Amino acid sequence: MNAAELKSRWRGPCGCGEVLRVGAPLMVSMGSNTLMQFTDRIFLGRHDVNELAAAVPGGMAAFLLVSFFMGVASCVGVLVAQYHGACRPERVGPALWAGVWFSLASGALLALLAGLGGPLFELAGHPEAVRGLEADYFSILSLGGGWVILGTALSGYFSGLGRTVAVMAVNIIGTAANIPLDYALIFGAFGAPEMGIRGAAIATLLGAVITCLLFVLLLLAPEAQKRHHVRTAWRPEADMLARLAKIGLPAGVQFFLDIMAITGFSLLIGRMGLVELSATNIAFSVNGLTYLPAIGLSIAVSVLVGRSQGQGRADLARRATANALFLAVCWMAAVGLIFLLVPGPLLELFRPSGPQAASAPPFADIRHMGVLLLRYVALYGLVDAVTIVCFGALKGAGDTRFVMLVMLAASIGVLVLPAWWVVENAVGGIHGPWLCLAAYVGFLAVCFGLRWRSGAWARIRVIESAPGQGCR
Repeated sequence: MNAAELKSRWRGPCGCGEVLRVGAPLMVSMGSNTLMQFTDRIFLGRHDVNELAAAVPGGMAAFLLVSFFMGVASCVGVLVAQYHGACRPERVGPALWAGVWFSLASGALLALLAGLGGPLFELAGHPEAVRGLEADYFSILSLGGGWVILGTALSGYFSGLGRTVAVMAVNIIGTAANIPLDYALIFGAFGAPEMGIRGAAIATLLGAVITCLLFVLLLLAPEAQKRHHVRTAWRPEADMLARLAKIGLPAGVQFFLDIMAITGFSLLIGRMGLVELSATNIAFSVNGLTYLPAIGLSIAVSVLVGRSQGQGRADLARRATANALFLAVCWMAAVGLIFLLVPGPLLELFRPSGPQAASAPPFADIRHMGVLLLRYVALYGLVDAVTIVCFGALKGAGDTRFVMLVMLAASIGVLVLPAWWVVENAVGGIHGPWLCLAAYVGFLAVCFGLRWRSGAWARIRVIESAPGQGCR
C-alpha cells in the first residue's frame, strides 16, 4: 500500500481516522477491562494456584449466565446509533430506558440462579481442590450480575452517539478503583480481610457498581435531557421494547452460545488435569491483551455501520468495515509477534509465590505448555480479526439473526462436540482441543465474512421510517 492509498484510506467519513476516533477510546476501555482481569489473575496466581485454576471456569460460567442479558442490553447502542444517524434524537431516550428496564429485570433473575455453581462444577468433574472455589466465585458474580448488564445498557447510549471518550473515562476510573480493591480483598491488605477468590469476585462487582454510578452522573447533564429526554422518557414503551427484543434476543443468544462454547471448552480442559487447565487459563488471560482491544474496534464499527444505516448510506458502512478490519489485522499481527517471540515474561507474571506454591503443580510444566498455547493464540488471532470486525458490522446493521444461527452451528458442531470427543478419547493431548478452538474461529470468520460481502444486511430495517425532528 503506497502513501496515497494510505492517505485515502485514512481520510473522509468512516475512514481509518474516524474509526480510530470512535474506536481508540473503546480500545483503551477494553484494555482497561483486560488489565483488570489480568491483574486479578496475577493476584490469584500469587495467592494460590488453585484459585487461579478456579477463576477462569468459575468466572466464565458466571459470565455465561450474564452473557445472554448483556447481548440484549448491548443492542441499546445499535438503536441509539441508528436513531442518531436518522436524525431522530427524541427516540434516543426511550431506547436507553428500554435497556435500563431490561437490565433491572435481568439482574433479579440472575440473583435467583446464583446457586447453580455447585452442581455445575461437580458435574464437570473438576479436581476437588478447585471445585468449591469455582462455586464460590460463580455465586458472588451471579448475584451482582445485574450491575454488569446495567453498565452495558448505559454505555450503549454514549457509544451509540459516538461519545466513546466518556465510555473510556468511566472504564478507566472503574479499573483504577477495582485494582486496589482486588489486591486488598484477595491478600487482606489495607485493613481488609483476606478473602482470596471470594474477595476477587466482590472487588469485581464493586467495580461494576462504580461504573454504573459514573454513567448515571454523566446522564444527568442538561444536554442529555434537552436533546434526548433521558430523564422524562422513563416510562416503558411497548414499541421500543419490541425493537430491542427483535435485534437483541438473537444477539443475546449469539453471545450466550459463544460464551457457552468457550466455557464448555474450559470445562473439558479441566478434565485433562490441573497443569492443562492452568496453562489454558493463563493463555486465555494473555489472549485478552489481543482480544478485548479488537472488541473495541468491533463496537466502533457497529456504531459507524448503525449510523450509516440510519442515514441510508450502505457505502459508508462498507468503508467503515473495511478500514476497521485493516486496523484489527495490524493490531493482531503486532501482538501475535510478541506472543511468538517473547512469551516467557508474560507467563512468568503468573508464577505462584504464596505459601501454597510448594503444593502446586510444577510451574515449569505449566510454563512449557503455556508457551505452546500462546503460539496457537498468535496464529489464529489474525483470523479472529475477521470474525470480530464482521460480527460488529453485522450487529450494527441489525443482522443478528444470521449471526445467532451461525453461532449455534459453530459452538456445538465445530467446538464443543469435537473437543469433547478428542478429550474423552485422549486424541492429540492438549493439541486436540486447541485445534478444535482454531477451527471454530476459522469457521466463524468465513461465515461472517461471506455474509458481509453478500450485502444482505443492507436490506434490514431496525428503526421506524417516520421522519424525525432533523439534525441540528
